[in-house]
Parts: sequence; structure tokens; C-alpha cells
Amino acid sequence: MNRGMEALKLVPPGRDELDLDAVNAALEGADAEEVVRWAAETFGERLVMSSSFGAQSALMLHLASRVVPRIPVIFLDTGYLFPETYQFAEALTERLGLRLEVYTPKMTAARQEALFGRLYDGDADELRRYHEINKLEPMRRALRELDAAAWLAGLRAEQTEFRAGLAPVVRQNGVYKVHPILHWTKQDVADYFDLYDLPYHPLLAWGYRSIGDVHSTVPVAPGEADDRAGRLLGDKRECGIHLPDPETAASLKSSGL
Repeated sequence: MNRGMEALKLVPPGRDELDLDAVNAALEGADAEEVVRWAAETFGERLVMSSSFGAQSALMLHLASRVVPRIPVIFLDTGYLFPETYQFAEALTERLGLRLEVYTPKMTAARQEALFGRLYDGDADELRRYHEINKLEPMRRALRELDAAAWLAGLRAEQTEFRAGLAPVVRQNGVYKVHPILHWTKQDVADYFDLYDLPYHPLLAWGYRSIGDVHSTVPVAPGEADDRAGRLLGDKRECGIHLPDPETAASLKSSGL
């Protein structure tokens, strides 16, 4: 039995609090499918996943749905997505038989702009307000309404400095986050796409390597190594969905993570 499967013995289903140090030590070296299987065994029907239906989203959707068919897939529709993103989401939903759970802001894009202006073009406070309305509140609502105990996310360590400091399993705002492909390289990703003949987001061919809202996504220069260089999301290049609450963030900062 490999180390990833040994982790199942450490955290039996139904346990409220996990020993994250023990879990992460046991999952070290486990492959992505084993991590997803551990999460399914541990959290059962309270396991969900999120997808932005971005450039390489087909990978995690395919991986998770192979191991956990009909896992709830949270899709945040901000109202500002590219037309190609909506079309890509529909195509992948049909191909993979996804159980798509679409969540939208309580305030439409038109109403937001009428009342507050273009928050996404504003200062740091306005950008935080934009993220809260369009992404953070809908995500909290989704996790609450789906009674989620854990959330699969396709973050990779090489994407941002923040993500490089993550562990395979963390706790964020009361919900466990599980990162099956955290240590995958760009070549690992490319190999998986080739193996299963998966489609990339159509805008990838036009230089959009990390795809979010229309107003905060631009093509990446051919020589740019950072795929998220085209995301205009503030200094962290994160919309906030994957960032911890302020208290946890302060603890991470003080610890150098």
C-alpha cells in the first residue's frame, strides 16, 4: 500500500477535525487520483469542486469526474465572462456529464455599474468590493447551500507565490481545500491533456493563458514565463476565492508562507 492510500487510515469518514500535519505527510508522494479518492472517501457527499472553465480546466474536471462521478461543480458566473467561456463550459458539461452548479452575484453587472461605477477599474478598495460582490459572496453561498465540508481545487504551486506555499490539504474559512495537482508541472499538465485528448479553452490559442473576466484578462506575451501575467487582479494575481480569511492570512504572512 502506498503512502497516499495509508492516509485513509488516519482520517476516517465523519471525523470533524483532521490532523492536517498527519494527512499531508501521508499524502506526500500520492498521485492526483489517489488524493481525489482519499477526499471522496473522507468527505463523502459533502465533497465539491470548483471550476472557472479556464484555459486548462478540463484537466481537473476530467480527473475528478473519473473518480467521483457527478461531484457538484461550482461555476461562478460573474456576468463578465468571455462568450467563449460560457460556450466552453457548456461543451465540457455535456462531454463529461458534469453536475454543474451555477452561482451568480445577487446584484447584476448592470446594476453594479449603475450604482458604483466600474469597480474593477478602481483602487484597491473598489477592487476588493468587486471581488466580494461577484466572487466571494457567491462562493460562500455555494459552499453553504451545498453543505460542503471539502472543496477540490486545481491550484498548482508554480502558478503564484501564494500557491507555492500551500499544502495538498488545508483548511480555509471552515472548509477543507484539497489540491490534487498542486505539484504538477506544465509538462505534467500537457501530458494529461495529450493522454485523454482533452480540449483547452479556445482563447488559449489567442495568447490567453489564464482566463477570468473580460475586463481583467489580457493575452500574455509570447516570451512571458508566468501564465498568470495576463490576470489583472491586484498584486497577488488572485481574485480572493483561494485566499484565506484575514486572520489566517496574517498567520501565513508571519510564518513566511
